Amino acid sequence: MAGERHDTDVRNSADHALQNGKGNGVKVSTSVKSPRTFDGIMTEEELLNGVRHEVQVKKLPAKANAGLLDFYYNYRDSVIKSGVDNAVEIAVKIMATVFDRIMFQFEEPYTFPPYHTRILEPYNYYAFGQNFIKHLVDLRNSFVGNIATFGQIESQLKQGHNVILFSNHQSEADPAVMALLLDFCHPYLSEKMTFIAGDRVVFDPFCKPFSMGRNFLCVHSKKHINDVPALAEMKKKANAQTLKEMAGLLAKGGQFIWIAPSGGRDRPDPETNEVRPAQFDAAAVENTRRLLSQMPVPGHMYPLALSCYEIMPPPHQVEKELGERRLLGYDGAGIVVASELRFDDLTAGTTSKEQARDKFSQSSWEIVNEQYSVLRKAIHGRQGLQASSQSTQLSQPWFDRQQK
Repeated sequence: MAGERHDTDVRNSADHALQNGKGNGVKVSTSVKSPRTFDGIMTEEELLNGVRHEVQVKKLPAKANAGLLDFYYNYRDSVIKSGVDNAVEIAVKIMATVFDRIMFQFEEPYTFPPYHTRILEPYNYYAFGQNFIKHLVDLRNSFVGNIATFGQIESQLKQGHNVILFSNHQSEADPAVMALLLDFCHPYLSEKMTFIAGDRVVFDPFCKPFSMGRNFLCVHSKKHINDVPALAEMKKKANAQTLKEMAGLLAKGGQFIWIAPSGGRDRPDPETNEVRPAQFDAAAVENTRRLLSQMPVPGHMYPLALSCYEIMPPPHQVEKELGERRLLGYDGAGIVVASELRFDDLTAGTTSKEQARDKFSQSSWEIVNEQYSVLRKAIHGRQGLQASSQSTQLSQPWFDRQQK
């Protein structure tokens, strides 16, 4: 089909940019720490035998065995669903690299500092994450909303201003999905974005290799801070240190920070099974807004809607233990940024600080919901670009690039 060939051309264009480090500030290092068990693996049988070997020699915990195999089969089936040629071979090659990086976390665990900058050398963890995600995103059914507003954000950052995104949070794959979509229209933003990250992305060995390729401010979510009572005080002190790091960054200016004020991932409504953006925590929104307003450089706030739930859906219930099952899927994805949030306009008519705080948070969340609805109509309602509204102009810049 012509559409399938068109999508393949887009993937090849993304591969070329990734390999050459174009548009995202990535310098791909040729000095890569050599893989071991999974080096040179070419077949599924070799990959599975490699996992068994690591368990037998006790380099890999036995309880991780099932998780790795499940992770591989889910990824393989998703790549097959994409229709790409040589799907199994691609899945094997990519997952061999993933398993190698996970093994490093069992043998040589990386400890995240309060502020982590993406690791590009001696191993390029950014390219590693993008290589993994690109086969799970159906670009024919993916969209970026309000590209001109992303351009406005880029201009503000280049002037040394700070920009905060208040966003919903759908999956562990959110940073990679956003980087993939933005790289076609605003690669500068893909490089600049810093994520407020929770416990799992800095502790879970299955997740850590993907986190190491992102800029992160590491925090402990209020949902998990008391999971292990003996660690609660340590987590609170770590959060205080992260807040200090964040204030220092904002004081310098030019920071582009993504935060999910809900404190966790979106989950299906237990009655309707519909996935909607989780409610924002008004205190989280207000604390971020006040910190931004205290800086010596201008600051801006924008609402961002993100849709990529089906690519890596979380467990239906919040889990305390690490090691959750990684379900994967091949699906469309989308991001939409709305107009800049202006506190005075959104809180007009309120009569107290508490009322203004709640009104601003609620209004921000409602805007994200509105933009999210447009994305869901476009992706899962199969309306495509026709789902665009007066406040949301959808586009597919990867196809625009091909036509130039």
